[in-house]
Amino acid sequence: MSQISGVIRVMERAARKAGGRLRRDFGEVEHLQVSRKGPADFVSKADQVSERTLYDELLYARPDWGFELEEGGTIEGDPTKPRWVIDPLDGTTNFLHGIPHFAISIAVQEPRLDGKGWGEVIAAVVYNPVTDETFWAEKSRGAWLQDARLRCSTRNRMSDAIIATGIPFQGHGNFAEWSAIFAEVGPNVAGIRRFGAASLDMAWVAAGRFDAFWESDLNPWDTAAGGLLIREAGGFVTDYRGRSNPICDTQVIAGNDAMHSRLHKIITTSLKEAAK
Repeated sequence: MSQISGVIRVMERAARKAGGRLRRDFGEVEHLQVSRKGPADFVSKADQVSERTLYDELLYARPDWGFELEEGGTIEGDPTKPRWVIDPLDGTTNFLHGIPHFAISIAVQEPRLDGKGWGEVIAAVVYNPVTDETFWAEKSRGAWLQDARLRCSTRNRMSDAIIATGIPFQGHGNFAEWSAIFAEVGPNVAGIRRFGAASLDMAWVAAGRFDAFWESDLNPWDTAAGGLLIREAGGFVTDYRGRSNPICDTQVIAGNDAMHSRLHKIITTSLKEAAK
């Protein structure tokens, strides 16, 4: 096992503290105070408490680092230091419907050397409070589930593959685009899954549970940690044009070398056909 660094310990401790509160709230989900913030996009009291817990814990540990928060937005820190990219409750809709599949996602992103924006993600934690699984990775040190090394699956035939995705829903995503891709992917694979938490989808690609993943119209906090997990597990993460950005969020294709290449080709072809 790779020796766990101080920053990963800080991240895991914060995630576990927030996750314990999420577990308690999940057990009484029917009593949660829920407010609507958009069509089919709910924010719960649990989400807000989780984010505050993470913010307080991480600020205490690294007081000069900034934050990119799902609920709280951008909080500037020392521009020469990294920032935290946080989703305090990925899978909010699952949570509110009593579906035990959600996660806390935390990533560390470095500033660019030229001082213009943000560069690579160097550390990641995705924590599932229900299963008590901590997926973590550091740049050049591999990806791990607790103390077990993670590797993307070695499957290279689409006919054997289970592919994860996110389906557009009310007010989010391009259903016509997704339908065009699905029409090409579906007949060629063993199965397609939509579980409703992108950070866990990507962690499961890193763990070899899923063979590949595609989705669009996401946010940096949805994919920042998962992207590093996959790359450190030997996989590839790009946008639909094949560009490997520090954080791929508006468009994501992920998988091992063979699966990424095949899925990229299918998506490119399907979108060209749909545009005719």
